[in-house]
Amino acid sequence: MELRFFRRAAMVATAALLAFPSLCHADAAKAVAGSWEAQVARVSAGADTAARAAAIGERLDAMGVAWRAETFELDGRQGRNLVADLGGAASAPLLLIGAHYDRVDVGHGATDNASGVAAVLELAERLKQAPLAQHRVQLVFWDLEELGLLGSRAWVATPGREQPALYVNFDVFGWGDTLWMMAPQADAPLVQALQASTRAQGLGFSPGQTYPPTDHLAFQRAGWPAVSFSLVGGDEIPGILQVFSRQKPERMPKVMEVIHSEKDTVGQLDATGIPAAIAALDAALRSWDADTGADAAHPHAH
Repeated sequence: MELRFFRRAAMVATAALLAFPSLCHADAAKAVAGSWEAQVARVSAGADTAARAAAIGERLDAMGVAWRAETFELDGRQGRNLVADLGGAASAPLLLIGAHYDRVDVGHGATDNASGVAAVLELAERLKQAPLAQHRVQLVFWDLEELGLLGSRAWVATPGREQPALYVNFDVFGWGDTLWMMAPQADAPLVQALQASTRAQGLGFSPGQTYPPTDHLAFQRAGWPAVSFSLVGGDEIPGILQVFSRQKPERMPKVMEVIHSEKDTVGQLDATGIPAAIAALDAALRSWDADTGADAAHPHAH
């Protein structure tokens, strides 16, 4: 790893601390955890997808972030993706951050995926207060992920759609001590930055190519760069992968017992690791922005 990277990462970490001095205090961590929990509760309380969308819109309005609904039709289904612009120079490469907000019919979709939606919104608060230097940022909340990634697939298939420098996905971010990352390249700048930032936060980090199917796949299949994140117990990951490979783990991981079931309620959530995870992601994205943004090619359409 280049010395330049270490120096830049150190500068970014220092800048982040200056921008958010209260992050050093337990009260700030409690505030982040409480805000995340409240947002998960608001989204998962929605009786239908429209109500879940309304809860997201209310938070964006409170943040002073302009947003819009973008309708789509794919595979005979109609849905609405929610799009919000956090700002940045129009000529800057695009960082796209998203999570699906729809749910299955059973349960309340708290873990899958109001938790990921709330994580995106907490991260957005930081990125709005202290924008990235080299990238502009856009948020997208996907509809109809549960029916086959329809919202993200429709987005990528739209003629003239801008290809992002990176798409960052959040799905199942409800508890645990480990940030699990779908990372196609082990030596990618963002992975390297997260190795440092998770260590600084006392958080486990598990990057790798093997990961459950979710909206990052729509981007990868189009040849667009994408990663995805979950917050889970580190001891759950092997069992989760066994289930998705149609094997039976010795002990069923909590994630697989909760999602797509009546158990998927706010009662299953644990915000203990949320502040550390958000702080680690924020610091790593700033390092990635500083390391890659200056040399990034201008975005292009397909």
